[in-house]
Amino acid sequence: MTDKLKTEGKFTYAEAGEGPAIIVLHGLMGALSNFESTFNHFSKNGYTVLIPELPLYSLPLLKTNVKNLAKYLKEFLEYKKIDKAILLGNSLGGHIGLYFTKHYQEKVSALVLTGSSGLYEKAMGDTFPKRGNYQYIEEKTRAVFYNPEIGTKEMVDDVYKIVNDRHSVIRTLAIAKSAIRHNMAGDLPKMKQPTCLIWGKQDTVTPPEVAEDFHKLLPNSDLFWVDECGHAAMMEQPEEFNKILQDWLTSRNI
Repeated sequence: MTDKLKTEGKFTYAEAGEGPAIIVLHGLMGALSNFESTFNHFSKNGYTVLIPELPLYSLPLLKTNVKNLAKYLKEFLEYKKIDKAILLGNSLGGHIGLYFTKHYQEKVSALVLTGSSGLYEKAMGDTFPKRGNYQYIEEKTRAVFYNPEIGTKEMVDDVYKIVNDRHSVIRTLAIAKSAIRHNMAGDLPKMKQPTCLIWGKQDTVTPPEVAEDFHKLLPNSDLFWVDECGHAAMMEQPEEFNKILQDWLTSRNI
């Protein structure tokens, strides 16, 4: 998706389509390209889709946390003059969306969470591959998926680069710790927005019981399962993911 990226001021993002805004929030190890199918589908079907590149490794260390990433999202919405948006997040991206919603409910028309952190304290810390040889990193990266072939060499190379760079590792650990600190369990019952939970049945990072807990705690949520699917449904089963979300948005008139 690098050919679709544009940089304006401090924001680098992809944007396409016309209609209500869907803001896509990527995860800690998630490239923007993970959402390419979703980006293409919804930008051609009545929505403006925007994927900002989150400053995971460029904020000052003391500001590298869920709170400041949510603040960055607020600044991005203000820059794009978007008053209200659908937030779609995977893993850490879902957590940032939830934290943002807690503080700016009036700016969120709906939430879409897939493999989101925010409840399960091991969602980040235990799955971040520690430094090691390439084969170890490859195994850990591919284990995120039901079908390990989804974990391409390019993806493994990106993770290997991150975990062997001290600057990136320190910030990754800071984000993981802040994700644990900002557990959302007490906040979810107050979030009245329509929420679509799309979860891989074989997700080992945020297992199925995490989705069920989100569903119980979010008062206006619908839960959908995707079979033969791990932590990133929009990558592993993109057509099914897009159909579930399209049907849900239509049924909710969003």
